[in-house]
Amino acid sequence: MSGNRKVFVDSNILVYAHDVDAGSKHIAAKQCLASLWETGTGYLSTQVLQEFYVNVTRKIKKPLVASEARAIVRDFSLWVRSFVMPATVVRASEISETSKISFWDGMILAAAEQDGAAELLSEDMNHGQTIVGVRVRNPFVT
Repeated sequence: MSGNRKVFVDSNILVYAHDVDAGSKHIAAKQCLASLWETGTGYLSTQVLQEFYVNVTRKIKKPLVASEARAIVRDFSLWVRSFVMPATVVRASEISETSKISFWDGMILAAAEQDGAAELLSEDMNHGQTIVGVRVRNPFVT
């Protein structure tokens, strides 16, 4: 996947890994997360956990029960290494403005940058693009 480089994970990857109706994306996302668990190189933010919880309990075809989603959030909380500070929000607004992306994607990238991540797994941004030193990789692109 990425050696021992820090890999930040966007919520869509986490959601696909737990959405049994997501087909090949479900399988690919599960494999990505398993590899990151094995290497200890997975990172994410509280924003990712929030988005994950809402999506898997309300927006997928077969929603998870709240207690199951909470258990997953607890497990993945180990991947949150730093916290959103006011400076993170300011940085996100700068990234959003200069990179012409949504503020929320800017928050993901600001958190990834703050954690020193080399790579961001996401399908929401351009595969192969590097923003603030973080390379975006869509694990569903072959």
